[in-house]
Amino acid sequence: MDYSQFSKQKILCVDMKSFYASCSAVLMGLDPLDCYLAVVGDKDRKGSVVLAASPKLKKEYGIKTGARLFEIPNDPKIHIVHPKMALFVRISTEISRLFHRYVPKEAIHTYSIDESFIKVDGAERLWGGAVQIAERIRDDLRHLFQLPCAIGIGPNMLMAKLCLDLEAKQKGIAEWTYEDVPKKLWKVKPLSEMWGIGSRVENTLNKMGIFDVGQLARFPLEQLEKKFGVMGNQLYYHAWGVDLSEVGTPIVKGQISYGKSQILLRDYHDPSEVKHVILEIAEEVARRARNDHKIGRTITLGIGYSKNEQGGGFHRAKTIDHPTNITMDIYQTCLQLFEQFYQHKTVRKISIALSNIEDDQCMQLDLFSPNRVKEHQLGYAMDKIRDKYGSASLLRAVSYTKAGTAVYRSKLLGGHKA
Repeated sequence: MDYSQFSKQKILCVDMKSFYASCSAVLMGLDPLDCYLAVVGDKDRKGSVVLAASPKLKKEYGIKTGARLFEIPNDPKIHIVHPKMALFVRISTEISRLFHRYVPKEAIHTYSIDESFIKVDGAERLWGGAVQIAERIRDDLRHLFQLPCAIGIGPNMLMAKLCLDLEAKQKGIAEWTYEDVPKKLWKVKPLSEMWGIGSRVENTLNKMGIFDVGQLARFPLEQLEKKFGVMGNQLYYHAWGVDLSEVGTPIVKGQISYGKSQILLRDYHDPSEVKHVILEIAEEVARRARNDHKIGRTITLGIGYSKNEQGGGFHRAKTIDHPTNITMDIYQTCLQLFEQFYQHKTVRKISIALSNIEDDQCMQLDLFSPNRVKEHQLGYAMDKIRDKYGSASLLRAVSYTKAGTAVYRSKLLGGHKA
């Protein structure tokens, strides 16, 4: 690979270590790196998900994000707390303001509540090299917020992120260059350890005889593109550490789908109750699409069964004749998929996605659906009411049944207690 044709920037990827747990520890007067603390969605439910665990709790007890409350040992030195999402968001905002001391806002890309990319080209003349700037930011975060962080440095966003995940999280601060790709990136296995490769893509690559990043980098580009399309091209160049994304612009340009996934508060044994939640989620997916004035043609339903029945489930999609963002169109299609593939097991997770996206500019009229235009307009009218008065100001009747979740979730921030 001829790296001379690619720009060599200085980009930091800053990750706040166990952000929720660290913030909660500081609020309690504890050292985030020396305490045993878990943030759980609901302390009153044994099956509640662990949203964050302090480094010591992870290391010594093996409790990680995604574990369940009942997995945490009954030890008096372990602190179990509720999330305070509004406060976490406010702290994240203040951290972003700290970054503005070093670079203009155009040089900052907030990737998530606890992770940001910072382009420091040009700022080096004021603050020193990239490593020195990283050290300054780390020290400021420790001094002002008492919060620990890890910082990866790379010539592009991808390399900075890979450096963070694969080295800086152990060392604190690390820097990768293109020269490090063969000795540091290519040895990574399994493939799912590399940012951007999920379990499904990993399984497909394994079937092609590709088990580490080095094999991926040396695999013929034409064959990857034939198998994966545009994503095959991205996989190939990412294996060489090449990324043309610019800080300040979306890493993936354009919304390719609208979706919502929900882990239910309890096991749902009754299929009619599952359908109630499907309607609630269909409403939210349709609302998200309408918010961007988009419509979609492909609808995907995912159902996850309870662990009490050995888990499992299904993901199935159906492409309809006319693109839509009408709630009942999405709901009826999901019902068809549910009736076809549901195995009469206990349900614990539901997800819905709308893809094959287009602009909502015109509508195909249907002689058999004379109210279609009114239904389309009604959706936007309902959204305006919810935007003004809150998501719970206008709900469907199913949300007030014992199966409904929308009333409870309307009191949450980011899916958790504010």
